[in-house]
Amino acid sequence: MKAEYDFSKMKSRKNPYASKLKKQVTIRMGEDVIEYFKEMAEETGIPYQSLINLYLRDCVATNRKLNVSWKKQA
Repeated sequence: MKAEYDFSKMKSRKNPYASKLKKQVTIRMGEDVIEYFKEMAEETGIPYQSLINLYLRDCVATNRKLNVSWKKQA
């Protein structure tokens, strides 16, 4: 094994799988939700957008469903 390698002559290329890894979207969220994840980001050292992605990925993995039924007011 060489002590040093010269990568200056190598041609760079884009990752062919990069576009399949994540997709950029625009989403509107409440300020309280963003603040919650930003505080958690400070505690954990993980960027808040990554935390949101991790939480949503966990929802997908566990097939978590949101209960959107509200009780009728009398």
